[in-house]
Formats: sequence, structure tokens, C-alpha cells
Amino acid sequence: MKAVELREKFLKFFEKRGHKIIPSASLIPSEKTELSGTQRVLFTTAGMHPLVPYLLGEEHPHGKRLTNVQKSLRTDDIEEIGDSWHNTFFEMLGNWSLGDYWKEEAISWSYEFLTKELKVNQEKIWVTVFSGDKDLPKDKESFEVWKKLGIPGERIIALSKGDNWWGPVGSIGPCGPDTEMFIDVTGKPHNANCLPGDNCGRFSEVWNNVFMEYDKQPDGSYKKLKQKNVDTGMGLERTTAVLQGKDNIYETDLFRPAMQIIRNLAVSWKEKSGRIIADHIRASVFLISDGLTPSNVDRGYILRRLIRRAIRHGHQLGINKNLTHPVAKEFIHLYGGIYPELRENAEKIHEELESEEAKFQKTLTLGLREFEKIGKEITGKDAFFLYETYGFPPELTFELTAEKGLKIDKTVFNGEFKKHQETSRAGAKKNFSGGLEDHSDKVVRGHTVTHLLHQTLRDVLGDQVHQTGSNITADRVRFDFSYGEKLTMEQKEKVENIVNEKIKEDIRVTKTMMTQSEAKKKGAIGLFPEKYEDKVSIYQIGDYSIEYCGGPHVKRTGKIGKFKIVKEQSIGAGRRRIKAILA
Repeated sequence: MKAVELREKFLKFFEKRGHKIIPSASLIPSEKTELSGTQRVLFTTAGMHPLVPYLLGEEHPHGKRLTNVQKSLRTDDIEEIGDSWHNTFFEMLGNWSLGDYWKEEAISWSYEFLTKELKVNQEKIWVTVFSGDKDLPKDKESFEVWKKLGIPGERIIALSKGDNWWGPVGSIGPCGPDTEMFIDVTGKPHNANCLPGDNCGRFSEVWNNVFMEYDKQPDGSYKKLKQKNVDTGMGLERTTAVLQGKDNIYETDLFRPAMQIIRNLAVSWKEKSGRIIADHIRASVFLISDGLTPSNVDRGYILRRLIRRAIRHGHQLGINKNLTHPVAKEFIHLYGGIYPELRENAEKIHEELESEEAKFQKTLTLGLREFEKIGKEITGKDAFFLYETYGFPPELTFELTAEKGLKIDKTVFNGEFKKHQETSRAGAKKNFSGGLEDHSDKVVRGHTVTHLLHQTLRDVLGDQVHQTGSNITADRVRFDFSYGEKLTMEQKEKVENIVNEKIKEDIRVTKTMMTQSEAKKKGAIGLFPEKYEDKVSIYQIGDYSIEYCGGPHVKRTGKIGKFKIVKEQSIGAGRRRIKAILA
């Protein structure tokens, strides 16, 4: 069965059982998710992540039963990439019950889908359940449901919280016990020393049903949620491999064409390097399509690390140029029908990848030469020297050193790096701050108009609109926001007219310092307010707009000038960008 068939079968199966199909959210978490009781995370790590507000009790516009295919990205297992089963980017097939059905229905449907729709032999299915601990009881209900469906007790394994407990995202929020489904891919006789969860190569985990009934508190305790939720996740890549009779994901139709392109480019071949290249470029394609660009901070640094790690492994295969374009082109072709934003953003994807490849090829050549010059003993100071002088990523120095069977004292490196960060932060305060090119009159006027634009977009399009970024220069205003559709001509005209009306009204702009809780009570909005201290700076434009912001702004809106939208475009799934000028 091809991956595209698996996606279709899954969605249709749950649609027939009353689930509404919802689109995949962006890999870049929305502000609404970030402010819904979980800690900020860099990427969308699972299908439940964009649904956190609804798992906590908010009513979802599509009801209590939902299903989708969610783009996801995790980097906690990055060192495992290149083995048979791990990915950074992956697709998660999921179905949810928001306070509706519970364990019996969820488990029964999972079993039915595996055995009836996917024709998996029941005798190859093994499951695990939560064994309980001092804080929480054993999940006896799931155990009994599986037995009732015909899975014998010896194939139902009770495991601890480390294996059969999901969440929360961050350190607080919705969580609960789970039951995981494995398929025996070897067909060997039962062996007590090789069970699901042992990573012994015999089992492939294909599905996880999470029963969210707890809300983890900051003090580590667990409170019952207002509603019981079911959150399931079936990994598309792993399940596809099992259905296609493969013992690894890289031989499936999701990777095989890209792997062949890498083989054709290679002078010599190392399977692990080829797999890392395929995985990392695929992840980078999706991240760039969702609006991310490589940088040295935050999410951008993860993207840069993925691209540069792929290029480094390209060097190991003798590919010293033109690696990213053909591989990315294949993934855009392969996934473009499912995720049309990849085709829409193809030019941008190639530009970012090729620019990063050109920059890093030079860095890599110089860095590798200097690395070899240092010789056998490489210290933490050496690693920092390579980073500071040549921009050579420290994780590559650590990897190369490990390949020689040596270790670097990372505490020394971290100490040097911390000094470097403190110096950089001090310099950054004097330069480009808050997305502003400088503090000139034109830039300050542009900064102020983004507050009017933000509130106007929410008035015209709905409160689901949130700012996701901005960049203001003397020549133009760029404003990024969350929204799933192209704006109509009428909507753009309405936004433009309202902003200009507020400018003409010459409204007073005021700044107030208050606590985070006071700001939230007043309804203040803004980009990632959790980055601020407890005492925050709030800017208000009369009764029209109230936002978290560090400034600077004009004193009255009449100083802004005439606002005109010159372009509105997609920058990824669920994200739009407006470019505007001030006359």
C-alpha cells in the first residue's frame, strides 16, 4: 500500500465514524497554542499540539470528533537519524475525541482499522499499557478492552510512565496514560528477552492512543481535566514501511526516489549519511515552506543545523556542491499534491537552501582544514575557536571528534560560548531590535502602524488572527500573521480603509507598565508575550488597540501617514504576509 492510500483510508475511516477532517497546522506553533497553558515549544511535535486549547475545554468549531494528517517535527532524537525508523519531520495520522468517546471506542476502532482496513494479521499485533506508579493507577480498562478484542494477555505488556505515558508538551498541561500498538515484523517465536519497548528490532510501533484525563500542575501534581480526551497518533512513515514489507522507512515510496538521487550524486556510499541527507533536506523543505529561514537563533538555528548537517554528510559521500536543489525538488514533487504550499513556495525553498549551501560549503572547507590541523587532542577551547573564527558548528566538531573515538570537555566549550552570548546580547540591544531596522522616524511610524494593522485584521477576519512576525525598514512594513486563506480584494480594501481611518482620527498612543496578569485581563495581544519579564510594557492606541510591545512608537496616529497594502501572500500553511508602504 502506498503512503497516499494510507492517508486516504485513515481519514475516510474516521470520517465515516463522525469525525470532521481538519487541515494540518503549521510546523511553527501559533500564538494561540503558545498561550493556552503549555510552555512554549519550538515546533509542532504532534497532532495534539495545535489542539491544546480544545483539549483544555474550549469548544472546537468542528465539534467533538476530529481527524487529520498533521505535519510534525522533533529534534530530540536527531542523533538516531539514519537508523531504520527515526525521522525529524514526520506525518502523524490522528483522531481525537474532545470529551466524547473514551477508551473502548478508541481502542476498538484502532484494532478494526489495523485488521480490517490494513489487513494486518491479528497474531502479529502486540500492545502495551500503563503499569501505574506511586502517583497514578494502572490502566486496567485498556488491558480489559484489548483482551475482549482477542489479544491474549501475554501480548499485552504493562510498562512504566517512561514508555506508556504521553505529555504534557513542555512541563505542564494535558497528559495521560497511553496504549501503544506494535507489529511483529519478524514473525519469530515469542522471546521473553525481546518485547515491545525493548528496541530489539523485532517490533515496529505503529499507533499510540493517549487517554488525556489529567492536567499536570507546576508543582508536579496531577489534576483531573474538565473533560476526558482521546488523542491518537499513527506514524505514516513507520506504518507505510510495515505495509510495504520493508524493514526501514527509507525503502518506502516516501524516500526511495530521493535516496536514488543522492546515490546518483555520491562518489562513495555510506547508507547512514544518505539517510541523514534525505531526512534533513525533507524537514528543511517543510520548515522553509512554513515561513522559517536559517539563522543563528531559536527555530532558525535548528533549520540551519539540519541543512548544514545534511551538507556535511554530503561531503562524506563526495558531494561537494549542488546537493540540496535536486533532493528538495524531488520532495516538493512528491508532497506537492498533499501540501500545495510546497509548490507555491518552491522558489523560496530553493533560494534558502542554495544560499545556505553556498555559505556553508566555504565554512565547511575552511573548518575541516583547521579541524585536521589541530590534530589528535581537541579541547573545548578549540571547538569554540572553530565556531567563533570559522562559523564551524560545535555539534559538527563534537561529531567529528566522536568519530575519532575522542571526547571534548563540553563544560569548557559552554563556558566560552556563554561569554560570547553575553557580549552578543549587549551588542544586539544597540542594533536591530524587535524587527526594526533602526529607530528612524519612518521605521517608528511603520512600527506603530503594525498595531493598527494587527487589530484591524482581527476585526475583519476574526480573532483567530495573530501576529507571527514583523520586519520594518524605512522603505516598507512587513507583517506576518496566522490565517488559512488568501484575502479577497474586498477584505484588503476594508483593512486598508480602517487603518487609514484610525490614522486620520489622530488617536493618542500611550505606554503603561503593568504585570503580565494585568495585561492579560485587559486583553493585551502580541507576539510571544511569554518572552517578556513579569512587569511588561503595554502600548494602547486609544480604545482600539492594546499590545505587548517594547516600542518605540509615535505619540499620535496622525503622524503615521497614509497606509497602503502593496502585496499579500502565503508564507506557509496557515500563515500570510502583508507588505505595505507609508506615504
